Amino acid sequence: LDLLQELQSDTENLFFSPFSISTALSMTYLGAKGETKAQMAQVLGYENIEDAALLETYQELLTYYNGVDPEVDFLVSNSIWFRQGEAIQPDFLENNQTHFFAQVEELDFAQPEAADTINGWIHDSTKGLIPQMIEPPIPGDVMMYLINAIYFKGDWVHTFDEKATQSAPFYSYGGEEVTVNMMYRTGPASYYQGEGYQALKMPYGQGKLSMTILLPEGDIIDFVSDLTEESFREARLSPLPQEEVSIWLPRFSISYGIKKLNDSLIQLGMELPFSEYADLSGIREGTYISRVLHKAVIDVNEEGSEAAGVTVVEVQETAMMEPTIFRCDKPFLFLISEEDSDTILFMGTYMEPEN
Repeated sequence: LDLLQELQSDTENLFFSPFSISTALSMTYLGAKGETKAQMAQVLGYENIEDAALLETYQELLTYYNGVDPEVDFLVSNSIWFRQGEAIQPDFLENNQTHFFAQVEELDFAQPEAADTINGWIHDSTKGLIPQMIEPPIPGDVMMYLINAIYFKGDWVHTFDEKATQSAPFYSYGGEEVTVNMMYRTGPASYYQGEGYQALKMPYGQGKLSMTILLPEGDIIDFVSDLTEESFREARLSPLPQEEVSIWLPRFSISYGIKKLNDSLIQLGMELPFSEYADLSGIREGTYISRVLHKAVIDVNEEGSEAAGVTVVEVQETAMMEPTIFRCDKPFLFLISEEDSDTILFMGTYMEPEN
């Protein structure tokens, strides 16, 4: 939620994967010590969690996600790439391999094809939705890339009939009327009327994964900035009874980023890890986080949704959501989550169609 509020802009669509970002940062966290670790713990919400419990939780979660729904294509992949010849702490690599199932590769970053090798892994892990994150050549002071990739493709339990999709107006954040392909269906759906907003939940596959749409009555930016952990949880987790709902939802795609998250994470309190005073000695002495890069894409249509996100943490050497009407014809907040673990895999705000 903090990151959503930090990243929200009043003009452009937003889409990111909280799970991807926290996973990549958690892999890095294993190498943090002292105050650097304390700041990361505060931002990640790990203040009262022992390292052993954290590792066990991630291992269980990633194992569970691996086969969470046979009808949904859901893939979480982790990798660590480090510069050939670097003396990386063995425990750090071993913990990431064992508990995060990370693929660990030693690579000659000086070779021109090194970036292609890493991008190839990203391409394969997102089934081509995100083909590239690393720009060649790799800078000489970059020692390591820690990467999480997440891919999701699911069909709605109740699909929209393509023949019912029609051109219809959508009122973008600036009040401009634009024409969109508006999907439509009437049928049973999980619906909740909150204070100042409507909520709709639409499941995928066998129902373990779902999209929740929060449609505010007023201004979307005010709605997002006024959300508290408690009100956000209520909006997401209030028992949504099944009722007859007429749903109008635009067919949409968002491609967000590549965004550098350094400033947002620093604003949230993670200042030290990005400075030359960082203590990442559990990885190797004399290192700090130089960049956290994130890109996420989503395509929502009559059949379902396809989405992917990649987070790259670059470590450098010290150089110093009659029938109820639910009409999404104005900006809305949406998220894709896994029900049992209450993990938000992806979230975003749809402000207007992308060109």
